[in-house]
Parts: sequence; structure tokens; C-alpha cells
Amino acid sequence: MTSGIRVKICGLTRPEDVSAAADAGAAYAGFVFFPKSPRNVTIETARDLAVEVPVGVAKVALVVNADDALLDAITGVVPIDILQLHGAETPERVAEVRARTGLPVMKAVGVADDEDVAALDLYAEVADQILVDAKPPKNAELPGGNGVSFDWRLISARRWSKPWMLAGGLTPENVAEAIALTGAKQVDVSSGVEASPGIKDAGLIREFIEATRVPVKL
Repeated sequence: MTSGIRVKICGLTRPEDVSAAADAGAAYAGFVFFPKSPRNVTIETARDLAVEVPVGVAKVALVVNADDALLDAITGVVPIDILQLHGAETPERVAEVRARTGLPVMKAVGVADDEDVAALDLYAEVADQILVDAKPPKNAELPGGNGVSFDWRLISARRWSKPWMLAGGLTPENVAEAIALTGAKQVDVSSGVEASPGIKDAGLIREFIEATRVPVKL
């Protein structure tokens, strides 16, 4: 069964996309602070979007190798609930960010093989949540949001001591299978529910979340 799956809609850039995610039943609303991304938002825009997020939906700030100045600027202005570290942050840096900001931290780890899966154990010791993502293709500009998936069987029998979220190439068409194969209780989507990069499609958001509620037998 895939009922009770918590969904994160990441890379929100417009008020109507925030509304679409909340109305469809998303548990998390993600905002990207990474200039190379088509989903990048300014701190001011993120603040305006975040105040539109209903109570009960967690607001997530995605950063990539952010320094303390950027973290302070974001957390000082945007009412964020969770920080998502999506760069090459070490376990030590994860712990440092957590202590500095006083916010829960979700660490994204790119997976392509068993060696990458082993790294998840290290981050589970210091982060509040881990996000199991597809490792970006070589020469990719973005650390995530590339619309690629990984072999879900790599983590089919794995469990961690902290809550974890599955990401990477998920769509309304494949998310139920991904949940069935991995046992994920939480999933993250960005490009898979877009009309174009950075512009979400309300219908696809609704289809995606509805698909997480459909049992799949493998």
C-alpha cells in the first residue's frame, strides 16, 4: 500500500504553484536558492511565497554549498522550517549548519551505485532527514532537478535511523512503482510536475500526489 505518503513539491516559483501544491495535499513546499537553477528564487520572492504556504505544510529552503552569510540571509527573512543541503557538504558541515541555524536539516545524497548508498549512513548520523537522490549526470549544471532516476533496487532493502525521502526523475507515471520498490514513505518531485523549467503544472501536481495513493503490486 502507498497510502500516507508525504510529498514534497520542490522548486516553487509562483504563488499559483504554491496554491496548487497545497491544494493537492503536499506535505512540503520547496524553494530553491541556487542561481544556476531555472527554479532559483530571490530571498524576497521566497519570503512572499512562503507566507502563502498554509499551516501544516513544511517550508524547505534548498541550498547548494551555502556559506554562513547566505544561510543567515535566508533564515533571517524567509520563514523556513527545514534547510535542505544539496551540495557537497560534509557530515561536519551538516552538523555545523544545524547548530548554527537551529533548524532541522535534510541532506541530499546522490546515488548511482552501492558506494553511494554507504554514504547515506554517514549523513543519517548528523542530519534530521536524508534525501536519496539520483547522482547528477557528468557535467550537469545542477546537483538535482535533472529529471533522471537511479536504480531503485539499490535501496530496496535499506532503512535508516532517520526519516528519508526519495527523489530523482519521479513522475506521475512512475512514482507508485518507485514507492513499491523502495518502501519510501516520502517522495520529492520538481521537474516531473512542470510545464517548463521552473513553471509547475497544477494538473501534474495533482496527478503525482494521487498516484502516490495507488497501491502497486510488483
